[in-house]
Amino acid sequence: MSALTAQTAAEIRMTLRRGETLLLTILIPLGLLVFFSEVAVIATPDAHRVDFLAPGIISLAVLSTSLVALSIATGFERSYGVLKRLRTTPLPMRTFIAAKILSILVTELIQIVAIATVAVILGWNPHSSASSLALIVLALVLASAACAGIGLYLAGRLAAEVNLAAANGLYLLLLLGSGMVIPTTSLPGPFSALSHLIPSGALSDLLHRATTGRSLTLIDLLSLVVWAIAAPLLAVRTFRVD
Repeated sequence: MSALTAQTAAEIRMTLRRGETLLLTILIPLGLLVFFSEVAVIATPDAHRVDFLAPGIISLAVLSTSLVALSIATGFERSYGVLKRLRTTPLPMRTFIAAKILSILVTELIQIVAIATVAVILGWNPHSSASSLALIVLALVLASAACAGIGLYLAGRLAAEVNLAAANGLYLLLLLGSGMVIPTTSLPGPFSALSHLIPSGALSDLLHRATTGRSLTLIDLLSLVVWAIAAPLLAVRTFRVD
């Protein structure tokens, strides 16, 4: 078994053992989906609110899991001295970071299946084709790597308590400026344009386009590719285990 496979399996086991955290990461997005789909709190560009909300809530789940949950959990592992054990192993930092990113994809898969199932029950009828499915999978993987890279950078540089506040603060900013729940058309012009340059905004826009059959914009895809490469590399170069 390779080092990457072994470390990824270990990370998945640790995630599954935090059952209450896993449950919350699934229930909270589902609650938001049902509430905003059934209650006309915000105006959405689609006739059926769930058609707009489902891709946004999936994006929200990716953001909360790959950035916030991963960052906070890793930050406290570092704070408690757990990660110091890496010094006694031949495990390279790049393998450790890659295993962290791969492990969160398992949690996100569970989230996405649950969200999509409930959304379909609520009347969601997404556009389905081989190209749109491929785009969705690509966008989700790239965004997960990008957000995880950002989260791991914070976890590897900041004290656990500071990281907790920073991760949640960044989450709020990305949530409000990415078109996940509030349409970007409701944002001021400069903020609407900026949303395509942040990973959560690019993901949200790509998922909305893919699930409604609209053509993609290269700026969204390019933005995700850049973030998915740059953020994990930054985490690898700067992560400290103590």
